[in-house]
Amino acid sequence: MPAPLSRKIGQKKQRLADSEQQQTPKERLLSTPGLRRSIYFSSPEDHSGRLGPEFFDQPAVTLARAFLGQVLVRRLADGTELRGRIVETEAYLGPEDEAAHSRGGRQTPRNRGMFMKPGTLYVYLIYGMYFCLNVSSQGAGACVLLRALEPLEGLETMRQLRNSLRKSTVGRSLKDRELCSGPSKLCQALAIDKSFDQRDLAQDDAVWLEHGPLESSSPAVVVAAARIGIGHAGEWTQKPLRFYVQGSPWVSVVDRVAEQMDQPQQTACSEGLLIVQK
Repeated sequence: MPAPLSRKIGQKKQRLADSEQQQTPKERLLSTPGLRRSIYFSSPEDHSGRLGPEFFDQPAVTLARAFLGQVLVRRLADGTELRGRIVETEAYLGPEDEAAHSRGGRQTPRNRGMFMKPGTLYVYLIYGMYFCLNVSSQGAGACVLLRALEPLEGLETMRQLRNSLRKSTVGRSLKDRELCSGPSKLCQALAIDKSFDQRDLAQDDAVWLEHGPLESSSPAVVVAAARIGIGHAGEWTQKPLRFYVQGSPWVSVVDRVAEQMDQPQQTACSEGLLIVQK
């Protein structure tokens, strides 16, 4: 090889090496082939793996399905972090949905979070004692109710919170599957109350969503069933707008009829889930 050409190649290699040394470890990671950052992740300064605002900007049904498998994180005042994988959700479609708090397009101080940007929390009180956690989606007045989690981290703290907040006087210790198997149980276990109403799930320091790891090569199956506790809403009481991971012991209510109907066709979901089409 001619000496001038060899010298140029050597100089180019040296410049590339100098450039890599000047990069931070995070920059080198993101520039590595196959390790590209998803558009759903927020800025690198946020919590690792945190889902950003683009994730929530989906129609309610799509978002309700996309939530399954993702990890909800709650950071307590003392720095303790509680984590749970979402296994059950319900979609509420907005003004047209007779079971939604926004039916008819009515806006009140209570339901304002439903009309705010996607990713806004809507927390409301039921029966004068229990809280439910919803996340606004694409479309004014539409949201997704988080119904159940699979506890992953901080189970003993969750147990203590549930025992201190639940109204029952029964002294028995709660089983793991009882910690977050329902919307109000979920809120008790994560210490979520009305103070979280209208917070931004993509930006808040005390609660956020992380991308759930795929731990199995065989995808889960998601069942579409009727929502729970919907009365006086006509045809909307039976619409299949509740979604849950089939076979999960953490789901609040299993619908055997929905699971066995008509050999349902299954279509692949982008996050490795299979959606059961009823």
